[in-house]
Amino acid sequence: MKIPRRIAQTLINSLKGGVVPRVGLPYITVGRKAEIDALLHDVEIIADGGASFRFIVGKYGSGKSFLLQTIRNYVMAKNFVVVDADLSPERRLQGTRGQGLATYKELIRNMSTKTKPEGGALPLILDRWISNVQQEVMASGDLSVTDPRLPPLVEKKISAVIGSLNEMVHGFDFTRLLTLYYRAYVSGDDETKAKVLKWFRGEYATKTEARQELGVTIVITDDDWYEYLKLFACFLNQAGYAGMLILIDELVNIYKIPNAITRQYNYEKILTMYNDTMQGKARHLGIIMCGTPQCMEDPRRGVFSYEALRSRLAEGHFAGGHKDLLSPVIRLQPLTHEEMLILIEKLADIHAGLYEYPQIVTQPDMVDFIEIEFGRIGADAHITPREVIRDFIEVLDIVYQNPEVKVRALLGSQDFTYAQNAVQEEAADASFAEFEL
Repeated sequence: MKIPRRIAQTLINSLKGGVVPRVGLPYITVGRKAEIDALLHDVEIIADGGASFRFIVGKYGSGKSFLLQTIRNYVMAKNFVVVDADLSPERRLQGTRGQGLATYKELIRNMSTKTKPEGGALPLILDRWISNVQQEVMASGDLSVTDPRLPPLVEKKISAVIGSLNEMVHGFDFTRLLTLYYRAYVSGDDETKAKVLKWFRGEYATKTEARQELGVTIVITDDDWYEYLKLFACFLNQAGYAGMLILIDELVNIYKIPNAITRQYNYEKILTMYNDTMQGKARHLGIIMCGTPQCMEDPRRGVFSYEALRSRLAEGHFAGGHKDLLSPVIRLQPLTHEEMLILIEKLADIHAGLYEYPQIVTQPDMVDFIEIEFGRIGADAHITPREVIRDFIEVLDIVYQNPEVKVRALLGSQDFTYAQNAVQEEAADASFAEFEL
């Protein structure tokens, strides 16, 4: 398996650091086929003008973020625009000090396309849209770039394209800003373009400031930022993209909010987004949120503490031990031992290729490693791929740097305690949660 060194280095560094790499995921993707197929079915619905909402639920390190990145890379290749953000104490869905708007800013900052996968794609999207409209008008009317008839015809075409947005909440102001951006684009007014982009990014603090600089009397706020994401989704489809996917990770940060009323406001925002997508009020829009089982199901603080969400999301009477991947909540099951073995085989190949040494970790060594990792008390219930991966990369690093060390002897020692500690900590957390209840 030949992998560019830059990508191999990113993969090893990210996985050893416990984070999900943004590049190279196809080289290490193992399992999750059913979950990926279910999410890709949603993608087709979004492209056809529909909307979807999913929760991905799993323990820390179980692969939620990995699954998000896998879907992110796939849909960008299918001409989708992706915006993503991790929630934190400073970024929520609703807040009294602008935490909801902070989440919006992060989403727009991370706006990504196939040609701009690292984020910051908004200026590129707008410029490409205007250029495409110009090309269409020139082709239909046999006009040249310097023809004086071109600008008014292009503006008329743009007005027709974005006219449908006027019917949506805040659509009039949104289309007005798009038209203003086009005029600045044509006249070469980079300063005005920058101001419009600033407005779209939610960076105007007051209406007075926006009125002075742009002549508009509205700004994006903590209360209405989601309405602008719906506008963006419809606009992006008009601009030639298949749709927009919103990825929100670390839902646990809402669960951790100490104030019950603030938590309820955040869950109410989730309910609004859920209802919009399920009832057809949003178009060309997909939303995926990730959280732990506790932050979803805790009856006192979790998502299920909000009765309107619990009644919509709780499993039905017939689910039992069967997986229902057509429901709004996808619960990640642990990877099997066989899938983990395939994964560490891939990592061994990548590591050997990166540092240019002949493969010295044999198949029996890898089998021994899996047996040791999952042989610990409580491992089947609590150990996650993140811990196993970090342990295995540690083995590879030690063996590479110390050729005299025999893999089997190393695995037989008591040197590797990371995953064991993680198992003990997870069990302790579970006991504490039971004590709280």
